[in-house]
Amino acid sequence: MRPATILTAVAGIGIVIALIASGGQRLRTDTQQTAAADEATAPKRAETTAILAPTTDPAASMNARPIDDASQFYPASVDGKPLERVAAAIPEMPKVKAENGVDLPRPVAESAGILGFGDRRLQLAGIDPTPPDKVCNGADGGDWPCGMLAKTNFRLFLRLRTVHCDLDNASWSGTTTTSCTIGTQDISQWLVENGWAAPSEGSPLADIGKTAKDEKKGIYGDDPRKGDPLTPETEPLPEALPDPL
Repeated sequence: MRPATILTAVAGIGIVIALIASGGQRLRTDTQQTAAADEATAPKRAETTAILAPTTDPAASMNARPIDDASQFYPASVDGKPLERVAAAIPEMPKVKAENGVDLPRPVAESAGILGFGDRRLQLAGIDPTPPDKVCNGADGGDWPCGMLAKTNFRLFLRLRTVHCDLDNASWSGTTTTSCTIGTQDISQWLVENGWAAPSEGSPLADIGKTAKDEKKGIYGDDPRKGDPLTPETEPLPEALPDPL
């Protein structure tokens, strides 16, 4: 073998031995650094493990709060005192105003403005009832039974429907005066609007009564039977009933 070849082989072996020695030294250094880093972070890992460990203590569970971007706005304590959990406020329920008055079933028109319930009477407030025997003069100078027709039309309006009256109770005796409605319709106002009863002195229905008079409605006009016959004989009416109360 030539000397040059032997020299090259020896040099190669030396280089390999040097590389192996260098790798071993670097491995020992990395191992030592990793161990040192583990020793430095061990307390923090222990603390984190203690925080995340589940607990069966209810008091401790109540103090837990989520950690997120918004947590910085909700501190765990204020002025050195821990926050307390309070019960949710119960919304206040709206109060329904109790409706005043009483319902009176099956009223009978005694006249245009007076309701009958057996032997008791109820006069509607704000009007002067039209007597059943009232006679009115027509434009042609003839007389006509406006009181009877006022009563007839009032009965047709009531149709024995229940009326709601401004009374404390339904146990009055004799005759009493009050306001009554059917649904949202004030009965006194209906009578005055249609000219079947006149408003009483000082009544808030005075302007409505004046309009009905100017328009010659009801008792202020002519006999309506001339254009459209309407008499107690041709229009069946409910009979007077005993007091349902």
